[in-house]
Amino acid sequence: MTHHVLAFGDSLTAGYGLRSNESFAAQLQDLLCETGPGTVVHNAGLSGDTTGGGRARLPRVLMRLTRKPDLAIVELGANDLLRVVDPERMRENLDAMLEMFRDARIPVLLAGMVAPPFLGGFAMRYNAIFPELAAKYAVPLYPFFLDGVMGDPSLTLADRIHPNARAIGIIARRILPHVRAALENAAREAA
Repeated sequence: MTHHVLAFGDSLTAGYGLRSNESFAAQLQDLLCETGPGTVVHNAGLSGDTTGGGRARLPRVLMRLTRKPDLAIVELGANDLLRVVDPERMRENLDAMLEMFRDARIPVLLAGMVAPPFLGGFAMRYNAIFPELAAKYAVPLYPFFLDGVMGDPSLTLADRIHPNARAIGIIARRILPHVRAALENAAREAA
């Protein structure tokens, strides 16, 4: 079955520092096409984007779509963490985006981020946002987008922040079962 997936996020989605065929969207599309030829993953990642930036640009992204996606993967929050954005503001932004997707009747897979424990109360408030919003909107949660690559210097670009192509491949393979499950669930609910 052919699917259209919208990958909406920041540099981790966009493929900062990588060739276009090495981006998260491209690698995920290749994996999905192994079992469902013709699947398209639209890269709507924007390097440097925060949840505030994502909230502001989402209406334009939705308006420009030529076909309603079967699933949107929402991956934002890493830049909010790096910039120490108030977790309550981040929650409001993610909440507004999830509401926009719900109103557009586009199923969502929410990809979370994890703040390190040494950030204390900030980390506790930040880390609670993703599961709380996934529960509120009854959407599946992939708890940590960087699972399996965070902390391994051999999996980053020279900036020691952004994942290299090999790391993005690991991320795409790890999230793949969650994407397939979300697509299957969306198809059941649409039938």
